[in-house]
Amino acid sequence: MTRIEEIYHEAKSDKWFKRFAVFCRIAMAASFLPTGIVKIMGERFAEGLPSNNPLGHYFDALYITGYYYTFIGISQVIIAILLLIPRTSLLGALMYFPIIINICVLTYATRFNGTRLVTMMVLACLYLLIWDYDRIKHILAFKQHPKTCLPEIKKPLGKRLRIIFFGGCIAVLAIIIIGTFYLYEITPGNSEEECRNGCAARPAACEFCDCIYSEGKPLDSCLAAYNKAKNIRKSDAK
Repeated sequence: MTRIEEIYHEAKSDKWFKRFAVFCRIAMAASFLPTGIVKIMGERFAEGLPSNNPLGHYFDALYITGYYYTFIGISQVIIAILLLIPRTSLLGALMYFPIIINICVLTYATRFNGTRLVTMMVLACLYLLIWDYDRIKHILAFKQHPKTCLPEIKKPLGKRLRIIFFGGCIAVLAIIIIGTFYLYEITPGNSEEECRNGCAARPAACEFCDCIYSEGKPLDSCLAAYNKAKNIRKSDAK
């Protein structure tokens, strides 16, 4: 047994880590249950998001796929229920992970403002998968140590383990919040008004917002036009 496995088994027996696992399961289920019900009912997801928003284009296309849209909703509800049941939580996490990874990449690709929350959901799912490592390790390509060869476990970390882990969680959350804030120079926002907030300071941003919301062009085209307009203004200023 490696030192990492010793720490893992110590965390598994700690009530605070158990409570955190329950919290992650509930949070993940809460993220899928209402969105799944909306799809099953045949309503457009994120109705407040304009159709010309880059992510709005995606939701509109998804909405008109018919029973595939309903299938996604049913899948999300099933996964949420599996996560809430302790005996099936691992299966729910395994099903949740590829879907939330896809959503995470989608939100970053479209520069959606909800990237922070989706990133946190990815990390929560990773925590649950690691939490059940003892149940899934047999299908992983890791060397298995026979129990008869296990050495004596070293001195437990105790409260230090909680401080290190939860302190690390706070640090990671801070990095996600601050990092995503400075990740992009410009974003379409969740509405045209939000997009135009920075127009006064950056005239080229107004052209970007017009490109997105008035002309309905793809994000890449609008970013190219924004960079071109910004470079032209810099040249004129010189």
